[in-house]
Amino acid sequence: MNRRMIVTAAIAATAIALAGCAGQQGQTASDKQFQPSGKAIWAKMQNADYTRNWSMWPGTQALYKGNEPHGMLLTTYVNKPALDAIRNKAGTMPDGALVIKENYMPDGKLAAITVMYKARNYNPSDGDWYWVKYEPDGRVDVEGKDPMCIACHGAVKTNDYLFTGPVR
Repeated sequence: MNRRMIVTAAIAATAIALAGCAGQQGQTASDKQFQPSGKAIWAKMQNADYTRNWSMWPGTQALYKGNEPHGMLLTTYVNKPALDAIRNKAGTMPDGALVIKENYMPDGKLAAITVMYKARNYNPSDGDWYWVKYEPDGRVDVEGKDPMCIACHGAVKTNDYLFTGPVR
């Protein structure tokens, strides 16, 4: 390899590494092409290592008191686009926002993981949210335009379907 090829390869490798880091917190160009599905969202969550690299919803802590149907104890994580929208009182979450709620039993055992993923033009009449409920091992229980999720969260439509805290 000549010197120019080595430099070009080094620049490309750096760009790829930086894009990977940005993808853990923010939205990348590939996110804009992302087609939501339970399996794809689970992979995105695992690749980001969300419990280590994402923030908890501001003002919450691990295992805060919850309500049914989500569980008696909750831990809610948000990716960077969601966190920025919350902090800036944006009014709505941006495309690519992920809100991950770990649902625990009173004894602290993980019962389910429920996710809201904001997907442009997915379901405009219901806030463009893609809903997923996972078993603790990642198996999908419910996904997509779930009528129960939409009906319940519709009570807070003016807060972009979010109960955990204000986005306005």
